[in-house]
Amino acid sequence: MLFLTLKTFSDTGGIEKVCRIAGKVFHELAEESGESFYLYSLHDEDTASTEPYLPKKNFKAFSGKRFLFVLKSVLKGIKSKTVIISHINLALPAYLIKKLSPKTKVIVFAHGIEIWEKPEGIKKKLLTVADRVVAVSNFTRNKINADNYIRKITVINNCIDPFLRPPATERAVIRKNIGFNNDDFVLLTVSRISSKEKNKNYDKVLVALQKVKQQLPNLKYLFVGKYEEQEKERLDTLTSSLGLSDAVYFTGYVADSELPSYYNAADLYVMPSKKEGFGITFIEAMYYGLPVLGGKSDGSADALMNGRLGTLVDPERQDEITIGIARILSNLESFKPDHNLLMEHFGYEAYKKKWREVL
Repeated sequence: MLFLTLKTFSDTGGIEKVCRIAGKVFHELAEESGESFYLYSLHDEDTASTEPYLPKKNFKAFSGKRFLFVLKSVLKGIKSKTVIISHINLALPAYLIKKLSPKTKVIVFAHGIEIWEKPEGIKKKLLTVADRVVAVSNFTRNKINADNYIRKITVINNCIDPFLRPPATERAVIRKNIGFNNDDFVLLTVSRISSKEKNKNYDKVLVALQKVKQQLPNLKYLFVGKYEEQEKERLDTLTSSLGLSDAVYFTGYVADSELPSYYNAADLYVMPSKKEGFGITFIEAMYYGLPVLGGKSDGSADALMNGRLGTLVDPERQDEITIGIARILSNLESFKPDHNLLMEHFGYEAYKKKWREVL
């Protein structure tokens, strides 16, 4: 089995996280069947640490050398039973493998916006010959299902990282470090903050914050994630105009190992997105016991199990977002997610079982 990725061990993004976990699954399933497994990464460096997800001997990095990556991937792929690509942007080597070795099964990951628009060129050609597309949510499947050139689509929701750790820093310490008090109610969003991420609707959350603060003066909002300076300046201007400068805090980049402490420092996770492929941060927040509020118009609905694990609102309606936040904060305990249900559907073993069935 060969797994081709853009980047896996050198970044902290959602797709990279999916690739690390999927790599672990594929390695274990290959071992079960007595077969070999390799992960080839286009943009990782050879110095990247692959543990604890994958033994280093199963990993090959190409440091951005595209021609060499394509050549080696094709040579390895035509000798493989199964080739999985992590992103439609890896269509070229996957298409060449399928054309040169029709018996090789080719599977394409479909995350979100990268495949929602009708693919053209080599991407479209790949989808006409790929044996399976695996979408991370029903929303993504439905967005691409209308294209009759795709042979078969299966939904496998993303799962909770099996190596998530307990919080390393106490709740009170994190709050003190960022200037929040122990008795504050803290909203949390974990996301890159850029002009391209406005579909996360954090502007609407800020407006809701201003309104709900009239009843809960000690309400705060914590943004965790690296940010674009220009977008951060725009949000600073907005928070100032809303009179919220003392109630909003931006952490900037936070390492994955530190994220559990920030989840633990919050009371409610909010991200009423409009174009979320799935939303790994939702299931991570719920793993740490947080009530969650998300948008009902995208892949967030899968992560919240259509409302069974969290609150879904219309992301276009400011009133629904505001009322939803106020309602949850009025009785936090009653909105906490069912941990058993969460693990039953989004635990690592459930994810591995679904991939075993596909492979």
